Amino acid sequence: MKKFILGTAMALVMSTAAHAETVGVSMAKFDDNFLTVLRNGMTDYAKTLSGVTLQVEDAQNDVSKQQSQIQNFIASKVDAIIVNPVDTDATTAMSKLAADAGIPLVYVNRQPVNVDTLPEKQAFVASNEQESGTLETKEICRILGGKGKAVVIMGELSNQAARMRTQDVHDVIKTDECKGLEIVEEQTANWDRTQGADLMTNWLSSGIEFDAVISNNDEMAIGAIQALKAAGKDMTKVVVGGVDATQDALAAMQAGDLDVTVFQDAAGQGKGSLDAALKLAKGEKIDKKVYIPFQLVTPANVKDFVTKN
Repeated sequence: MKKFILGTAMALVMSTAAHAETVGVSMAKFDDNFLTVLRNGMTDYAKTLSGVTLQVEDAQNDVSKQQSQIQNFIASKVDAIIVNPVDTDATTAMSKLAADAGIPLVYVNRQPVNVDTLPEKQAFVASNEQESGTLETKEICRILGGKGKAVVIMGELSNQAARMRTQDVHDVIKTDECKGLEIVEEQTANWDRTQGADLMTNWLSSGIEFDAVISNNDEMAIGAIQALKAAGKDMTKVVVGGVDATQDALAAMQAGDLDVTVFQDAAGQGKGSLDAALKLAKGEKIDKKVYIPFQLVTPANVKDFVTKN
């Protein structure tokens, strides 16, 4: 009888262990408002799943550190890896590391350069960047009546999202409805609020005139707003747009400073990436690209988004 009980207990332990899964997560950096929401969405969701453990690492915006983290995940034999890439042009090497080790890998939020040639057991979860900059710029064009001067603040140029969102701006301006818009300046502020403020201060000091600020993300837009207000500019005469619909951005919109943002479901991307990683770890087939829709946010509907990011 004792042997039977002991055998049953051991079988239960082995069964539980067999279903336990460890997922290594390498985030580009922890010190980022949007990525913090994404990371929290992932970790909060993991807590609701039985037997799932996350090992979350901060790459501190260092490509070499991120690659080392992936190698460490592989060495520790995690069941799957999730990567929010520092440099989207460096993902081919990361994919090869995981593929050679036979470990599933999911990229989240930032589109890898090899997105169309991902190996088996690899996927990309994000929102379609062709929507983000397009929604933002079309709304700014509408507010301006299809004409005016604009400055564009870009994210990190090594990042596919920054390049795509900027291309969206140019594509919208080529349309008949918006061809009266003119881009007078276009520079990067690396997704950073402080750099966005510094860039705007430099533009104002140079005497550049513009009617709109089209920013690749909310953080840089908020920095631009801070610089505009510090210079005594009337915010009712400048249209400012961003992307992400962070809580700070929504507060700026409710205060009348930010005119446009685009909701990117950070928590949804975190949950979606973990779902994808766990399915791949179980040998299930999933789509190579999983897109979560963007949504336009304006003062008219801002209250609907205040608790989402």
